[in-house]
Amino acid sequence: MISHSFPVQLVSWEDSARLARSLARFLKEERTRQPDLVIAIGRGGYVPARVVCDELLTTHLTSIRLEHWGPAASRKETALVQYPLACSVEGMDLLVIDDVTDTGETLMTAVDYLHQLRPARIRTGVLHHKISSAFTPDYYAELVTNWRWVIYPWAVHEDLCGFLELELTKKPVSLSDLRELLQERYEMHVSSQHISNAAEDLVRMRRAIRHGDLYVKPDEEVFGGEA
Repeated sequence: MISHSFPVQLVSWEDSARLARSLARFLKEERTRQPDLVIAIGRGGYVPARVVCDELLTTHLTSIRLEHWGPAASRKETALVQYPLACSVEGMDLLVIDDVTDTGETLMTAVDYLHQLRPARIRTGVLHHKISSAFTPDYYAELVTNWRWVIYPWAVHEDLCGFLELELTKKPVSLSDLRELLQERYEMHVSSQHISNAAEDLVRMRRAIRHGDLYVKPDEEVFGGEA
């Protein structure tokens, strides 16, 4: 976890599509060679890569899966390629798409991996590029100068579950309490229904306990250390 209090930006479906189309326009304006293959970084790059392909009128899309960030800004130790490419890319012009560069480790790992497969060229693009990143992509739709955690519409529920779980303690809290905490600590404004759905999923997964209208963090011993 980066910090227990930091700003969060919620990106709408409409803005996500707009940013992805802006990304594709940069490539079209350059009038350079069309990529032979677009590679989405799973999971955040799936939707942006599909929109970019639509704008470029190409059907040549595949993906690799890397893992670096978990829900609610929880960070894994290193970025690793979990699911590699299933095709040869030797001699190809590649375009790698992800949603955001934060530390830059995900794209650095992806590019290092792809270089080993001997493509002719690798270009990279993201929706949001943070100046905190050690890796600068070739294309980005928006520059983030003041750091914030960005939540895209395809990850709202997962991230919201992560933030709620982070805020749960042994002290019972209501959904309205949790909503106020999200606003106060993360500047995150979400509907009561979204929070209710996330809280109920935490209960279903045994990561929270509900007593009437109140929620608490479960004891590890109750669920055999799975809390």
